[in-house]
Amino acid sequence: MRKATVLVLILTLLASGLVFAAGGDEKGADVDLITLHWAQWAPADYLQQLSAKFTEESGIDVIVEQTPWETFVQKYNVEMIAHSDAWDIIVGDSQDIGTMAEGGHYVELTDWVKANNVDKDFTAASMTSYAEWPKGSGRYYAVPAEGDALGWAYRTDLFEDPDNMAAFEAQYGYKLDVPRDWEAMLDIAEFFDDPDNSFYGISIYGDNGYDSLVMFGEQSQWSFGGALGDYTTFQLEGILNGEGSIRGLEYYKELFQYTPPGFGDAFFVKANDAFTAGIVPMTCNFFGFLPALANQATNPYAADTGFFVTPPQMGVDGTMQHYTALGGQGASVVSYSKKQDAAMQWMDWFIRPEVQEEWAALGGYTTHIDTLASDTFLNATPYNPAFKESMEIFRDFWALPEYGQLFESYAKIVGAYIVRGEGTAEEALNKVLDVWTGIFKEAGYIQ
Repeated sequence: MRKATVLVLILTLLASGLVFAAGGDEKGADVDLITLHWAQWAPADYLQQLSAKFTEESGIDVIVEQTPWETFVQKYNVEMIAHSDAWDIIVGDSQDIGTMAEGGHYVELTDWVKANNVDKDFTAASMTSYAEWPKGSGRYYAVPAEGDALGWAYRTDLFEDPDNMAAFEAQYGYKLDVPRDWEAMLDIAEFFDDPDNSFYGISIYGDNGYDSLVMFGEQSQWSFGGALGDYTTFQLEGILNGEGSIRGLEYYKELFQYTPPGFGDAFFVKANDAFTAGIVPMTCNFFGFLPALANQATNPYAADTGFFVTPPQMGVDGTMQHYTALGGQGASVVSYSKKQDAAMQWMDWFIRPEVQEEWAALGGYTTHIDTLASDTFLNATPYNPAFKESMEIFRDFWALPEYGQLFESYAKIVGAYIVRGEGTAEEALNKVLDVWTGIFKEAGYIQ
């Protein structure tokens, strides 16, 4: 987030009395209550429900305060800059771990992680993505709370319709099925696209001004052998704008033409809404939003909805690539909390195997290794098998304190190409490279 934006937000919140500086009066200074902060969505409701059992054991009440996704990250960044003790635990976005650790806003948990085998009990990828800073350092500031990644849903009735199957095979020369690769996905989107009858080929993310387009864009780049740069050396040239990245964005633009009208700003709501409205045969969304598609109350096609993992793709170098974009959050103890002991008591409780099993059963997305591998988990929902596989192939964005600036510039520049058709993929990535180079130089990562 740009410093000017943060300053404006702080001044605004101070004026409205919404920022509570550390050291101020605290409601109930005893430890009969702790407050967690998370985004406003179903998993936060599940966490509130789960935490009732912690209250039964400990006598400590838990409030899971929720903020709409659009302002979630901004809000807790502002509060942390103000050294607020409004919350005891933050379930923060994965990319923000560097910002929070560098700013001293989160309690370092390395000793606790090692003593409790958290780094052994949760998947290595989730520990790196949700908890570790700097990456590869073995220092931890969170425990994985909500694993997430981009996944897919499709209409089994449309895919298995004999007429559709015959027509597709006649046109493309192979069987209509769950996309075997990204090229097949493009064929399927083209096949079903029928705008004259208000039916379209696919629903995927557009540019919502934050990270929607970035998430789908990075996934497209990885799938064709590209990348966002070297996370260790900060090299961008030949990687961010390399052949694989260029082809990945070209593919994204080709696929985007088969989305419904008005998808230029699409994120999770529009992606799901198009599917439940019955105007697309398949959709991409974070797993955190896919339960609504398995529920007859929220999806009239739930009985005919299947789920699949992001497909592999042959990269431009001739090697098979198989990655999906990471979402999800880790739970961290706030440095300014006056109830850190009680917060750590909740953390001790949350990592128990039986609690992780209950968390998964409620609808939370665990990354606890034994829970993920259990038949109970794999058979609990129609999307859990795809989720487990996704937890083994996900990648993350740059987890740097400057990630907000990196998001913003990528979305603006690449969005102009994907959504509005301005320029070429190579030109867009070269522009992003120039901006990111400036950001890295200003931060001192490169000379």
